[in-house]
This record gives sequence, structure tokens and C-alpha cells, in this order.
Amino acid sequence: MNTLQTVFDLVLVLALLWIAWRALAAADLFKGIVLFIAFGLLMALAWMRLRAPDIALAEAAVGSGITGALLLSGLARLRRLERRAQPHIGSEP
Repeated sequence: MNTLQTVFDLVLVLALLWIAWRALAAADLFKGIVLFIAFGLLMALAWMRLRAPDIALAEAAVGSGITGALLLSGLARLRRLERRAQPHIGSEP
């Protein structure tokens, strides 16, 4: 393995750790979900570096794609429910 590949792998590991920490520490749910999707895509790249293309494809499709879409859909539904639950200003009881 040459030096450039080693540096790339080290940067990939550090990026995975940083994005995972940021996704868990995100105060905004949307930001956390976007970081989770980015984490899944970087994990797919890591699996490709480990020469496991079948796992990389599954990670990209399920880990980032489907799960990310479901989380974004759930967030949209949560925000709709929160808007409905808020009392309207100026409305009579």
C-alpha cells in the first residue's frame, strides 16, 4: 500500500469519526439526519476500500438511501403534528 492510500484511509477514518460525533451532537434534527446520510455514504466508501462491494452497495442503498428518506419523512410528519398541536393565537377556546 502506498503512502497516498494510507493518507486517504486515515482521512476517511477521521471524517467518519467526526461526522458520527456531529450527527449525535446535533441540536437540530434536520442537520442530524443529513449528517447521518453523509455518514452512511462515507461508510459505503470505507467498505469499498475494504474490498467489500456487496456490503458497500447495501450500506449506500439501505443505510443512507432508504433510512435517510424515512427519517426525513418522519421529521416532516413530526413538524406537521407539532404545528397542529400549537394553540392558534387569537382563537377563542
